[in-house]
Amino acid sequence: MQQLMIRLFEEHFGTEPAAVLDVGAHGSNRSYYRLVGPAMETAIGSTGPDRDENRAFISYSRSFRDAGFNVPEIYGYDPEAGVWLQEDLGDTTLYDALVLARQRDGSPFPHSMIGVYERVLEELPRLQVEGGRLIDFSVAYPRAAFDKQSIRWDLNYFKYHFLKLAHVPFNEQRLEQDFGTLTWFLLQAPTDHFLYRDFQSRNIMLREGEPWFVDYQGGRRGALQYDVASLLYDAKAAIPEDVRERLLQHYIEALRDHVEVDRDAFLQHYRAYVIVRVLQALGAYGYRGFYERKPRFLSSVPYAARNLAAILERGLPLETAELQRVLQRIVERWAGVPDQEDAGPGLTVRITSFSYKKGYPEDAGGHGGGFVFDCRALPNPGRDVQYRDLCGRDEAVIRYLEGREEPTSFWRNVRSLVEGQVEEYLRRGFTSLTVSFGCTGGQHRSVYMAERTARHITDTFPEVRVQVKHREEQDWPRPPEDPRVEPDEQEAAGR
Repeated sequence: MQQLMIRLFEEHFGTEPAAVLDVGAHGSNRSYYRLVGPAMETAIGSTGPDRDENRAFISYSRSFRDAGFNVPEIYGYDPEAGVWLQEDLGDTTLYDALVLARQRDGSPFPHSMIGVYERVLEELPRLQVEGGRLIDFSVAYPRAAFDKQSIRWDLNYFKYHFLKLAHVPFNEQRLEQDFGTLTWFLLQAPTDHFLYRDFQSRNIMLREGEPWFVDYQGGRRGALQYDVASLLYDAKAAIPEDVRERLLQHYIEALRDHVEVDRDAFLQHYRAYVIVRVLQALGAYGYRGFYERKPRFLSSVPYAARNLAAILERGLPLETAELQRVLQRIVERWAGVPDQEDAGPGLTVRITSFSYKKGYPEDAGGHGGGFVFDCRALPNPGRDVQYRDLCGRDEAVIRYLEGREEPTSFWRNVRSLVEGQVEEYLRRGFTSLTVSFGCTGGQHRSVYMAERTARHITDTFPEVRVQVKHREEQDWPRPPEDPRVEPDEQEAAGR
């Protein structure tokens, strides 16, 4: 793919690049590279796995660019390979600018950023209304409109990838009825403009003070309210409510330059689109965090929960009792969790594996108590020569234990006890819980159970800090390296 990018660079600039540098893609499944020429000319090489999504991005980009919108120029495109070369807009996103302003001013939302956001919201109606008249919606991906099917996809994304994976209780039949009510109401708003789909601070670049736009390949026909809701309820931007209201009014005034606006009707549907957008974001955090095991995405959940708290305080625009109960449970569980950057002590669960031959582990938390689970009644891989030099983190040992009923039954009981205790400790504001697993040698069964418990707590309770220590690790025949744990995390865990 990089060779194709180099060829496109040479065709456009007339010279080969001197360097090809990897550029992070946040939550995207596309890959980006910065190609730098000998005279410091630059471009961004991109590749995406979905041909239809790529086609939508290229088509939209060319239409927007021809009309004078601030989007990257497409320098070259190989549709068969799914590779293209585009204009380099720099490295500063709107979110980056907000973070820098916070650090400089010491304010959650610096006053200097209000004007920047207002400028963005002046350009948004142009994209939605004028841009919506220009682009070819026949290439829209995955659907031509943000219609009933699209909305239900988002709501089910939230249900299956957040609610179920985070173990948030709900009545499925009543929630589905509320989803139907919400979907019907959303579609009462006019839906004949361009809906950007992911109009948030990381998809807006700032170049010489002006906003430029990227990652609109999911755009389709839809309601105007969705995109402004996406920006103003962007989780980690954490825009205060009074600023949100000011920016919303600024957007409505800018919108009036393009279409007639019934303010009351617009706001009524806007509140509902805020809900569906926040739920879609939670589904994404759950999928990336719980399912794909990328914990950094879960750090956005408390921000989203605080957004839900503001929505509930204002009141839902519809009678959707089960949805309201679900949102309240999310708020109660996550809204009070400190931001990751400013996290206080919170709850730490210290998980230890040990050998009974060397006695019980010391109380690292200083609070006494906790669980000690005896794994010696489980089948022992250490008695088989092929597992003797392995440990409970090795795949062969994991398969050995998970292929037998005893460890599975034992795990179900452990999970039930530990989950209940963690929930109670969180409710009561406790800061330390110890969970220990012992076996004969402290190498196979206890290590497996400690690792499995740590993963489960991390997945189920993202607000909890988990530390793992295998006390006898230094005595194992072959100390294994664990690629899942970074060196600084090993040190924090006392390894």
